[in-house]
Amino acid sequence: MNNQKLDQSYHVSRIVQEFVQAQQKLKDVPPAVSIFGSARTPIDNEMYQRSEILAKMLSDHGFSVISGGGPGIMEAANKGAKDGESLSIGLNIALPHEQKPNDYQDVSVMFEHFFSRKMMFILHSVAHVVMPGGFGTLDEFTEVLTLVQTHKIPPVPIILCGSEFWGGLMDWIQKILLSQKMISPNDLDLIQIIDDPQRIVEVICQHGQNLCENGDILCDERFFKL
Repeated sequence: MNNQKLDQSYHVSRIVQEFVQAQQKLKDVPPAVSIFGSARTPIDNEMYQRSEILAKMLSDHGFSVISGGGPGIMEAANKGAKDGESLSIGLNIALPHEQKPNDYQDVSVMFEHFFSRKMMFILHSVAHVVMPGGFGTLDEFTEVLTLVQTHKIPPVPIILCGSEFWGGLMDWIQKILLSQKMISPNDLDLIQIIDDPQRIVEVICQHGQNLCENGDILCDERFFKL
């Protein structure tokens, strides 16, 4: 076996190892909501503050909150969740720039590979909220969207928060992807744009109630307290 194949085998084994270790660390985590967003969002930004408020509300309603564990929107999500009643979880990744673990994590998991990290977001979240962000945020958003669209995972709320930020993307999806039949009309129903944290919580709690009634998750009475 040449050195290139040995190197590839090593990376595959590291991904599997990360996956197993993360699963062990997160196996007892209650139903969670992922909040995605930019690492570059400053603390005085409106979306930072909105993310913090939303995360606390979700935490007080019985949902663990998962972020990427870094600064910006991720920090706001962990900070709000830690101020609430449920777990604040950070799925950190080692990067040469930007990523530095924030100080608001009850459970912290470190990753070297994006693949295993993204799978933890998907496996442990019953809903995903996407705040304004860059390429990484778009990657996380489209990953979840594709898996739901192709029925690889059950339907979950996928909520874009920040209508001014996401409006151009949604216009492009409708005018280009839909008009050229790259997607089906009902694919648009997989995405919701909601700016109000209270309304986001209501949508996610309703989804949590449905999962409870179907026996898919352990029921938390706080899901019902809107």
